[in-house]
Amino acid sequence: MDSFEINKIISAVLLTALIVIGIGKFADVLFHVEKPKQSAYKIEGLEVAASVGSKDQTEKALEVVDIKALLAMGNLAHGEKVFKKCSACHMIAAGGKNMIGPNLWGVIGRTAGSVNDYKYSKAMVAYAKEWSFEEMNSYLIKPQAYIKGTKMAFAGLRKEKDRASVILYMNSKGDNPKPLP
Repeated sequence: MDSFEINKIISAVLLTALIVIGIGKFADVLFHVEKPKQSAYKIEGLEVAASVGSKDQTEKALEVVDIKALLAMGNLAHGEKVFKKCSACHMIAAGGKNMIGPNLWGVIGRTAGSVNDYKYSKAMVAYAKEWSFEEMNSYLIKPQAYIKGTKMAFAGLRKEKDRASVILYMNSKGDNPKPLP
């Protein structure tokens, strides 16, 4: 086969590709389709994920949440059941040991990153706020978005009832449970 035959084969392949692309572009112009402004399918939890995108947005979300109404949705039995997801990494017992995560005994009302014998991430130590009901609710939605740089690799609890129940359960597991708002 000489070089002239190879050139004809390559040019035929390139011309075919050019024709296919050209027909596609022509069809796009000929049959223009308007995209809808609003999605036809609503995905649950998408609004929550968008609202925890930055710390400013998270603080705004904090103001909107009525913690009394949220905690009214939960109950201790459901909280104990949902906490089993947390028990893979956390223990919640008086004098309990730290596991992958710190012991959560008396966590509500405690300063973030304050368990002495646990090595927290720098982000958690720098956060250093008290774990109130509101703070814990915002954190449990999506921990890594709420405190950027935390080593807690948990996706979060999207359902309000689950978060409320876990918060009530964690509050009950302490020497001095905080009074409910």
